[in-house]
Formats: sequence, C-alpha cells, structure tokens
Amino acid sequence: MNFKKLVSEDSERGVSPVIGVILMVAITVILAAVIGAFVLGLGDQVSNNAPQASFGFDFEEDATNRNVTITHDGGDDIDQSAIKVTIDGQEEYPTTNTFTQVGSGFSDPITTGDSVELSIGESNIDGGETVRVIWENPSGGSSNTLAERDWPT
Repeated sequence: MNFKKLVSEDSERGVSPVIGVILMVAITVILAAVIGAFVLGLGDQVSNNAPQASFGFDFEEDATNRNVTITHDGGDDIDQSAIKVTIDGQEEYPTTNTFTQVGSGFSDPITTGDSVELSIGESNIDGGETVRVIWENPSGGSSNTLAERDWPT
C-alpha cells in the first residue's frame, strides 16, 4: 500500500486558514464579552462592595437619659460620609432628629476604636427599638446594614 498517495502534500493547504478563522472568531467573542461587561456596569460593581466591619453597642441608662455608644470594633476602614445610624427606622447620625449627639462622633475615615454616642431623654425610648449602622454605596444604588442591635427593655 502506498501511503504517499493517501496523504498528499496538497491536502494540508487548507488547515492554516481554518485555524486562523477559528482564532479570529474566538478573539472577537472574548473582546465582545469584556466590553459588554463594562458597558453594562458589571465592572463597577466589583469594586463597590460593602466594607467588612464589626460594631459594638453599649447601652446605658441613668435617671434622665438613655445613651447608646456605637464603636467600630474591627475590620475595614470606612468613609464617614457613607455611614448612617438609624434608631427605629429614623436617621440619627450624622443628622440627629430625636437624639442628641454627645461628643464629636466618628472620625473620617472611621477606624477601629472610633465611636459615636447618642443620647435621648428616658421617656422617649421604651426599649426594643432597633439600632442599625448602615453603609450607603458612595456610587449610589445600594445600602447594606453592617450591624444592628435591639435596645434593651
């Protein structure tokens, strides 16, 4: 049997153009996927994840006031302008409504050990209200509760 007749040199001429076309199509598909992901904003969401941080709550009560001190116990540093504290759904930090801020509040950025103290007259809080530390995405569109605790009854 003559193998030279079965496999001739002319039969290998079409292989190179076919491989070239397949590679060009693959590169085009990959580029289209990458460009599409950034155009649709999927690339921006990766860098705007909520920070990982823990907060401690210290509730104190005396004859005239009830106080809560919220302390950054550890984790990521957080931009102060992205944080708000709500008590029973009402924003109380950085702007206060029914509470009074004691001291200067969180530093910027908020780092481990920073704290804010909020105070209210005893008659205005019965206990059971939820205190939340909320991070709002600086780019807009999302917010995450970083910590929450119920006011002791």
